[in-house]
Amino acid sequence: MKKIEHIGIAVKDLNIANDVFAKLMGTPHYKVEEVESEGVRTSFFKSGPNKIELLEATRPESPIAKFIEKRGEGIHHIAFDVEDIEAEIARLKEEGFVVLNEKPKKGADNKLVAFLHPKTTNGVLIELCQESVINN
Repeated sequence: MKKIEHIGIAVKDLNIANDVFAKLMGTPHYKVEEVESEGVRTSFFKSGPNKIELLEATRPESPIAKFIEKRGEGIHHIAFDVEDIEAEIARLKEEGFVVLNEKPKKGADNKLVAFLHPKTTNGVLIELCQESVINN
């Protein structure tokens, strides 16, 4: 793993959260994007090398909607940038982690993504991210 790629925060209303984080970070979001397969609309903020991803559910059965219903708004996941996501998935499976995606899938911000189950990562949902060679 190369670095923390971003921290994902589940929010009820992306427009309100964008205003809050713009004030907090002193800069507007640089991208809003919908990931239809996940039922989520995302917004990204950047401060130096650090990124925050806000996530709003677009349908009631989406993972973000379920997360907010169960836990409320807040930190949803920590994403790590990896060089070779398929090799990293294989390595982590061998180490005993439960991988939620056997194959990487298209995520937001031109990334291939896969997730590790929080029951094997001390209660934290971990996202693996690799820059996609194909632009969205």
